[in-house]
Formats: sequence, structure tokens, C-alpha cells
Amino acid sequence: MVKGMKHTEIGLIPDDWEVKTIDELAQVKSGKRLPLGNSLSVKETPYPYIRVADMVTGNVLLDNIMYVPINVYPRIKNYRIFTDDIFISVAGTLGVVGFTPKKLNGANLTENANRLTEIKCNKEFLFHILNSSLIQNKINSEKTLGAQPKLALTRIRKFIIPLPKERKEQVAIAQVLDDIDASVITLEKLIAKKQGIRTGSIRQLLNPKRNWIEYNLGKDATLKARIGWQGLTKSEYKNTGDFYLVTGTDFSSGNIDWKNCVYVEENRYSQDKNIQLKINDVLVTKDGTIGKVALVRELKKPTTLNSGVFVIRAINNSFDPKFLFYILSSKIFKDFLDQLSAGSTINHLYQKDFVNFKFFAPKEIKEQKRIAQILSDMDEEILALEAKLKKQKQLKQSMMQVLLTGKIRLL
Repeated sequence: MVKGMKHTEIGLIPDDWEVKTIDELAQVKSGKRLPLGNSLSVKETPYPYIRVADMVTGNVLLDNIMYVPINVYPRIKNYRIFTDDIFISVAGTLGVVGFTPKKLNGANLTENANRLTEIKCNKEFLFHILNSSLIQNKINSEKTLGAQPKLALTRIRKFIIPLPKERKEQVAIAQVLDDIDASVITLEKLIAKKQGIRTGSIRQLLNPKRNWIEYNLGKDATLKARIGWQGLTKSEYKNTGDFYLVTGTDFSSGNIDWKNCVYVEENRYSQDKNIQLKINDVLVTKDGTIGKVALVRELKKPTTLNSGVFVIRAINNSFDPKFLFYILSSKIFKDFLDQLSAGSTINHLYQKDFVNFKFFAPKEIKEQKRIAQILSDMDEEILALEAKLKKQKQLKQSMMQVLLTGKIRLL
């Protein structure tokens, strides 16, 4: 036995903590659908309606809020949610937990969510507990399966949680987790802003200028892929080895996710020199989700391709590969693919079509490199922010595990 801790049905918790059911701490009440034959309105009325589609962890999005018609409201007015309540989704997407913003105080709540009201502990502490693996795993294990997963109200009421007896300790724990959440939100907003700037910069920098010249992939580049007769199958994929195999599923934000790559035997790497990857190769998927693009910025080991990916190389250094990478990552290439599909879904990019892709670029390679470097610097900044965001989210999970179980005490 760990000193100062006691065994409970949910594991070890401090001696001065309690185990409580949700219904000991709050009233759990359901939402309500509109009466049969009535529909929500996009036209604003005094009566907003919160759907599961509007919910995100911690909050409600205001962008697409719908409204209860004035003549319908009296029949569902008792199923409202307030800013002091906590919502939890119980149908479709299960376990989304959060608070109602002031602007929606008193809004009607969907039948696909419950609200916790008359909360007797610190509501922010309860929010974090409901978002923790303790409850989220319980939700996943106890949901009813079918066309739409559901979670019974009676089950929510009987969920058990650890609770510090002292409210000030509940508040202290919630504050630490709130601070991490605030940092995550700030980073997410900053990343979204940087991505918006990147999108605008790509559009501006890649827009053809008067002195730019036209390139054609069929004339100015080589397009290579693994030939079908080579017959590489998934049964040959290995979890370890000395020779990487890159597939379209290994593309991540324009890079290769080496941690996700499988391996092949040396003979599969050696049999086709055309698809042995080099630094600054441009890769494009041609099967499944077509048109995904990656740039080979590094090579950790000798690497080859599966049959679902093209490798593109400039003939006689006729253009900068990084510049082409950004062209293929832009709307210019998307429009080309849309023209090929002619409104229908295509699941293969044929070489005979791809060689007809044309693009404009500065005549001077030096200028192409300058433009590509500007965009590359933006990408590196975004990747660094995304890595920081990932660490913050990992920190949140770690802190939840130790703070919400009393393994680390703040008071």
C-alpha cells in the first residue's frame, strides 16, 4: 500500500479523497428533439438550439447555430441548458463535454445530449474528470451499438469519479488544467492564422508573372513509378529492415512520415533504380486518394516506392523541385485534377494524363528557389508550432493522469 493512499473501485486515491457517482454531484437531465413534423430554422429567433454538431470539447461553436421556431418553443422550453451546466453528447459522437457560452445561455438542448446541472463540486474539476480517460474509456465500453451509438442517461448517473473533499483542491487542480487548455487554444489559433497566411502567400507568389515561362511535365521532367509486373505485395512488407518502402499513406503535411514506413528486402529496392529515392524528389500519389504531394527532404535509409506513387525529377535541372512541390500543393494542381475528373470521382492518376500538366515559373532558377524558400520557411514555422502543440496536448494527458487521481497533490 502506498502511504497516504487507499484502494477503491477506481484504483488508488488519496486517503482524504472520496469516490462519488455523478448523480451524487449533479442532476443529469436530457435534452429534447422538436415535436414531430417541425424543423429547426436557419432564420434567427430568440430560441437557439444546440446540436451535437455544434459541440466541441469545452465549448459550443456559434458558426452554424440553428433556431427553434417561435410557435414550437413553448413545447420544449423545459429542455434548456445554461452557462453553469455541463453538456455531454450521448448519441452519434459520444462523450463530447463542455460548457455553454454566455451568448447561448438558456438555449434548447438536443435530445442527443444530456446536461449536468445543480453541480455540487467545482464544475471545472468535473469537466476535466469527464474528459479524462477514466470516463471516456467508460463511455466507449458502455455505449450501445447500432446504426447510431448511444449512451443511456442512467449509465452516466452511475459513473464513479475520484473527488478531493476540499473544494480548494478541486479548484487548484482545475486551474492547472485550464491553463494548459488555454495554451493549447492559443497555439491552435496561431497555427490557423499562420496557415491562412501561407495559403494567401502561395496564391500570391505562384500567380504567373509577365516574365515567367511555361513548363510541361512531359517535356521538362521524368515521371517514374513501380511497374505493375514487378508484383510487389503487402505480404512482403516488413516492420524492420534496411530498405524503406514509401506509400501514399506515409505522406504527412508534405513530408514523409518515416515512423509509419514499412520495409522491403534489398532485392525489391535494387530491382528498379528509377524509383530509388533521392533528396528533393517530388512524390505524388496516383492511386486511392490521388494528388497527395510530398517532398523528400531527408533520407534516413535507402528508400523505394510502392506502385501507388510517382516520383518526379527535373530533366537537366530545368526547374527547382521545391518550386514544383509548391505548385503541386496549390490550387493550380487541384484545378488540373478537377478537369481530369470532369465532376466525377477518379481513383487513379494515369501517367498519360499527368504528363500534360503545365505550370508557369520564373525563367531564372534562382528566383524559383527564392520563392520556394519563402514558402518553406513558413512550413517550418508551422511544423514547429504543431510539434509544440502536440507536446502541450501530451502534457495535458500526463497532468490529468496524476492530478485527477491524487498521485500529485497541489495542496
